[in-house]
Amino acid sequence: MVIWGVLAAAIGVPIAFAAASPLLQWRDPAYIVAGFAGIAAMAVLLMQPLLADGGIPGLAGRRGRLVHHWTGGALVVAIVIHVAGLWITSPPDVIDALMFAAPTWFSVWGVIAMWAVFASALLAALRWRLALRPRIWRRAHLALAGVIVAGSVAHALLIEGTMEFVSKAVLCALVVAATVKVVMDLRPRLIRSR
Repeated sequence: MVIWGVLAAAIGVPIAFAAASPLLQWRDPAYIVAGFAGIAAMAVLLMQPLLADGGIPGLAGRRGRLVHHWTGGALVVAIVIHVAGLWITSPPDVIDALMFAAPTWFSVWGVIAMWAVFASALLAALRWRLALRPRIWRRAHLALAGVIVAGSVAHALLIEGTMEFVSKAVLCALVVAATVKVVMDLRPRLIRSR
């Protein structure tokens, strides 16, 4: 129950602070939806390694991996909504970001993380068709997960927007900690599989 409480606080507090942000008064609905889709994506990123590793009570083993699969799909949807909302608000900014021509580093990191999410989802969807060995699959998926987490955390921390900084930093730190824990837990298996 402690883990569920920590997860609820880690996800709920940044959302509550963002919802109370005075910056929302001057934003149009597409921008607001895009921003909250980004926050939802960070929440999913916190869940993903814990689901894969069986670290959430009641969602261990096969059930956790199944939920990990579906929340991976939810992550893709959240990112698409995030980018689509920003596109509606300012197409030139999105084009600059996608072309790596944006003057802001948060755009660069966000796009890198986005493409890594799409690559990871594609790899997961084609895993059986590609007949990947479990060792290769695990290493590729973990490498992409590392890029996703690093890019997403850098993207979130560099943006000065509706998310309150301390709760955002705590959420980002928990995402990194959960990912590092899973990688460290899998490390002996990866070494043995060589």
